[in-house]
Amino acid sequence: MKTLAGDMNSLQCPIPLDDYPQVVMAHGGGGKLTHQLIADMFQPLFANDILQNEHDGADLILPGKHIAFTTDSHVISPLFFPGGDIGKLAVYGTLNDLAMCGARPLYLSLSFILEEGLPMATLWKVAQSIRAAALEVGVKIVTGDTKVINRNQGNELFINTTGIGAIEHKLSIRPASIQPGDAIIINGDIGRHGMAIMATREGLEFETEITSDCAPLAGLVLELLKEEIPIHCMRDLTRGGLASALIEIALTAGKHITLSDESIPVLEQVKGACEILGLDPMHVANEGKFVIFVPRKAAERTLQIIKSQTLGKDACKIGEVTDGQPGMVVLENAFGGKRIVDMFSGEQLPRIC
Repeated sequence: MKTLAGDMNSLQCPIPLDDYPQVVMAHGGGGKLTHQLIADMFQPLFANDILQNEHDGADLILPGKHIAFTTDSHVISPLFFPGGDIGKLAVYGTLNDLAMCGARPLYLSLSFILEEGLPMATLWKVAQSIRAAALEVGVKIVTGDTKVINRNQGNELFINTTGIGAIEHKLSIRPASIQPGDAIIINGDIGRHGMAIMATREGLEFETEITSDCAPLAGLVLELLKEEIPIHCMRDLTRGGLASALIEIALTAGKHITLSDESIPVLEQVKGACEILGLDPMHVANEGKFVIFVPRKAAERTLQIIKSQTLGKDACKIGEVTDGQPGMVVLENAFGGKRIVDMFSGEQLPRIC
């Protein structure tokens, strides 16, 4: 009988080593290489019935409790940007993943990796931001860790957070639940976070400053649940933007998605910045936007509820789950033209969240 160690030693690395003998920045960018790394290396090694749901967090049944559990790491550069900072981003980003599972956020862990030489005033400012964000959303930071690394090895500050939330409904909110005919609704314009970061990094000045959409989504989602909207799936649009999020859902669910090009909201200054930098807003990260899949008959009511909330005033329907090749996302324009939406292959915006 083979030992476990023997079995593990006989496994071959599934990533083509001739193409990528080392990790590259694009492996963390939310595009094709990220998807390949997770699908070909991590998922087969760690496969189980919970992980196979491929959702923003784990849906766990404990004795007498139904919870969502998620973790996230934050390596953004710069640490402070128009509309937010790494502290606010760490809290909101993790709690938004819980919200996408339909959970009420309750607890956070907080771990710092600090570079030797980081100004204590910078750390204090970030810590204050974390405290304010946690109080705003109503979660408790209940455990954590701190490590320090040598100077010039960590670019100042990294944060890891883990979140736990309570699931208080009977819905199965996950990619596998979407159905043909489902409406796809977004709560507002795309691409602002990524462009705010890039403009800050590159010192770009526009007539109107581009501000990150960094925001907590739990309140909006809990309002939808309170109104008993039959939610099939939700996903926040972070790394890889709207395109990667929808492609991942289509692949996991084995469904075809059709989008309306003219329905996808993008601010003019974001469009302009993307044109200057040669980027597609569909692939640019957001930190306060999400898509929700609901049955067609519930779409109008869902839109009304989302639009009544500050973070959803510009919500609109952008597409549907349709008959067609499973795992594919297609974008239709006003003239009847169609193009397949794909994940980007390289790294558009490194260190974006």
